[in-house]
Amino acid sequence: MRWRGNTVADIYTSVAGQRAIESFYRRALDRWPVPHDELTVPTRQGATFVVASGNPGAPPLVLFHGSGTNSASWIRDVAVWARDYRVYAVDMIGEPGFSAPSRPSLVSGAYAEWLDDVWDRLALSQASVAGVSLGGWLALDFAVRRPGRVASLSLVSPSGIGRQNRLSLLRIGALRMCGDWGLRRSMQFVAGSTMAIPPPLAEYLKIVFRSFRPRMTALPIRSDAELRALTMPVQAIVGGRDVLLRSDETRSRLERLVPHARVTLLDAAGHLLPPQTQAIAEFLAAVTRPHNVDASSLESCPAYS
Repeated sequence: MRWRGNTVADIYTSVAGQRAIESFYRRALDRWPVPHDELTVPTRQGATFVVASGNPGAPPLVLFHGSGTNSASWIRDVAVWARDYRVYAVDMIGEPGFSAPSRPSLVSGAYAEWLDDVWDRLALSQASVAGVSLGGWLALDFAVRRPGRVASLSLVSPSGIGRQNRLSLLRIGALRMCGDWGLRRSMQFVAGSTMAIPPPLAEYLKIVFRSFRPRMTALPIRSDAELRALTMPVQAIVGGRDVLLRSDETRSRLERLVPHARVTLLDAAGHLLPPQTQAIAEFLAAVTRPHNVDASSLESCPAYS
């Protein structure tokens, strides 16, 4: 099937690989720790898959996963956040989830327009947003282009602020060509020496590395002016030994240009951080006012039609 010039073959190496990834994802969704709705909403970039958890009347929190992953990334976090928020985990287009394989240009406004459709279909006027890695780039891009639709911004190992380490990307590419040994080495290289990769995640990453075609274009860096214009509450958590991104630049630029931002540097951590569930929950509690309201007004939400 084709969406906006991209096909499934553009992001997967084989049909069998696609099926293996989707099967693993489906098994993860079957183990989702809280009651949830699985929504497929139409957008100008094609169908977008969303996992919705928590009270429909609670304040909204939208989640964006990283490259090569999907909404299963949040399976260890969602039970805590869903106590106080209506949590929407969105499968990013062009990634190995259940959303369309569309990959518009990263320098265009296409991703913000796509998220306008998602926000509209979910009947959201404004929401808190959290994103990790590529999802952090997506969250930041939306906050820059649509500041009125983002109530707060939580970024974990975000792209788009500090430069990418191109040599590390080349090393990962070389390791991926060395069979299972190379896959294990590349995963640990990205995670960092102090991060133990959980076995289910390691299994998933093996399947992804074999079957998924990641984006190879450089991720755009936000300008000083764009970062200065962020007025919503901002949180960023980065690893001091991130081999993919210059976390020192991420930290210094945010502290200089977004002085109200809460920036946390985990000195010994790499790019793949341990779950930041509590840190994000505490940030959200400080900058939002969770409350339960009558959800009857949401019965006509177009996402459920």
